Amino acid sequence: MFNNSKGKLDKAKIFSFIPTGEYYFNRGIKAYDRFDMKKAKKYLKRAFELEPLEPVIACQLAIVHTEIGEYEESNKLLQMVLAELDESLTECYYFMANNDAHLGLFTEAYKNAQLYLELDEVGEFTEEAKELLDLIGVEDDESFSELVKQDEMIAQLDQARDLLQEGLMSQAIELLEQTVKDYPELWPAYNNLALAYFYEGKTTKAFDIIQYVLEQSPGNLHALCNLAVFLYYEDKLEELEELLQALDKVQPIHFEHRYKLGATFALAGKYHQAYSWLRHLQKYGYEGDSSYYYWLAKSAYFSGNHKVAMEAWEKLTKINPALSQKEPWKVTEEAITHFENEDVTIMKWLTSEHLENRLYGIFLISVSTSKAVIYKQLEQMDLDKFTPFEKRYLNYILQTELNPEFTSYEDEIMQGHEVAMVLFEKYQAQAWERRSLLLLWFRAFFKMLENQTAIKNPFALAGAIEYIWLKTRHNKKTQLEIAEEYAISTSTLRKYVRILENELE
Repeated sequence: MFNNSKGKLDKAKIFSFIPTGEYYFNRGIKAYDRFDMKKAKKYLKRAFELEPLEPVIACQLAIVHTEIGEYEESNKLLQMVLAELDESLTECYYFMANNDAHLGLFTEAYKNAQLYLELDEVGEFTEEAKELLDLIGVEDDESFSELVKQDEMIAQLDQARDLLQEGLMSQAIELLEQTVKDYPELWPAYNNLALAYFYEGKTTKAFDIIQYVLEQSPGNLHALCNLAVFLYYEDKLEELEELLQALDKVQPIHFEHRYKLGATFALAGKYHQAYSWLRHLQKYGYEGDSSYYYWLAKSAYFSGNHKVAMEAWEKLTKINPALSQKEPWKVTEEAITHFENEDVTIMKWLTSEHLENRLYGIFLISVSTSKAVIYKQLEQMDLDKFTPFEKRYLNYILQTELNPEFTSYEDEIMQGHEVAMVLFEKYQAQAWERRSLLLLWFRAFFKMLENQTAIKNPFALAGAIEYIWLKTRHNKKTQLEIAEEYAISTSTLRKYVRILENELE
C-alpha cells in the first residue's frame, strides 16, 4: 500500500493558500446573510484592509456598521467612498440619509435623500428614499425650517454632552437649562441636566428633574437608569433594589438602551445581568468606547467569565492606554463612570451636601488614576466651604500624594485614613458594600475628631465599624468571626464597638 511513497512525495506540489479581499468579502456576505454581524464585520474589515480601493467592500462594511447601530462610522465610510473611490455610487446618499435619520439629523437626512432621488430617479432604493422623506415630513419651507431647528437641538445636546464629559458641570447646566427652555419636551436634555446637577452635588434638584421626566414620559429608560445611579450613590439601597428588579424585566430594542441598561447593572454590582446585556452587544458586533469595555470587563470578571474580561480589558487599554494599569477588579468602582472620567465622580462626592460624602470624595483622591485632573479642578473649587476637619484631611492626602515619604502629620488623621484603606482593600471586589461601609466610617471618624476621641489601632476600628455596619444590614457576623478576620482579640473588638456606637448615637 505504501510502495513508492517516497517517489510520490517527490513529485507532490504544495500550494499555499493566501486569502484575498474577495475571499473575506464573500465570507462577510455569508455571515451577513446569516445575521451574524460580528463575523460579517470582522471579515469585511479584513477584506477592506486587503483591498482598500474596492468601493463595494467599503459600502457593504458601512451597511454592517448601520445594522449594529454604528451610524457615524457608517457615514464616514460612505463619505470616503464618494470622495475618494467612486462618486457614481449614488446609493451611498440613501445609506447616509438613513444613518442621519437614526442620528436625529433630519436636515442632513432630507438633503441626502433628496440628492439620491435627483441623481438616480429609478434607483434600487427609490421607494425607500421616498418613504424616508414622507417620514421626515418636509412639504414646504416651514417644514424645512422645523428640521433645521431640530438639528440645532441635536447640536446643543452634543455640545452639552461634551461639557459633561470634560467635567464642566456649571457650563453644561447653563446650556441644558436653556435647551429645556427652548425644547420643553426634549427628554434627553432633561436627563443630562439631572446628571449635571447630581454630579455637582445638587442631588435634590437632580431627583426632582428625573421625577418630572418620568411623570411626563413614563417608562423613559434613560431616566430610570439615571434614577438607579442616583439611588446607588445616595445609598438608598431598598429603593434601588426595587428599581433594579423592575429594570431586569425590560427588553430594549435599541443598542444604546441595551448598553445603558448593562452599564447601570454593572455600576450597581448586578454583574450577571450586566454581563448578559453587554456581552450580547459584543456578540452582535457592537464596538463601543473605553467605557463600554470597562463595564464589560468588570461584569465579565465578577460573573466568572475571566477570559472575556481579559479580552475586553485588552481592547480597553488599546483605546485608552492611560487605564492600562488599573484593572476594574483591582480598583474603585468610580474608575470609570457613565462619562468615562473618574474625576467627574470624585468631584460629585466633593461637592455633596453631606459631610461624610465629601470625606469619602477626599479619600477617593488617594486611590484615583486621575490625580492631575482632580488637582486642577480643586484649584477652581471654593475650599472655604469645607470644614476645618475636611481641610486637614485633604491637606494630608495631597501632602502624601505629592511626597510619598511625608510622615510628619497629625496622628489621628493618619490613623483614620489607615482605617479607610483597610476597609477599602478588604471589600475590593464588593464596590456597593464598600462604599456604604466607608461612608459609615467617615461619619464615625468625624465624630471622633469632633469629640476628641483617641484614634488608635486601625485594624480594631475597622473590625468594629464593620461589625456595626453588618448589624444595621441584618447580616450579622459573630464578634469572634470579625476578630479572627482582623487578627485582634474579641475583648479588643468589643471595646472599640462600644466606642464607635457611642460616637454614632
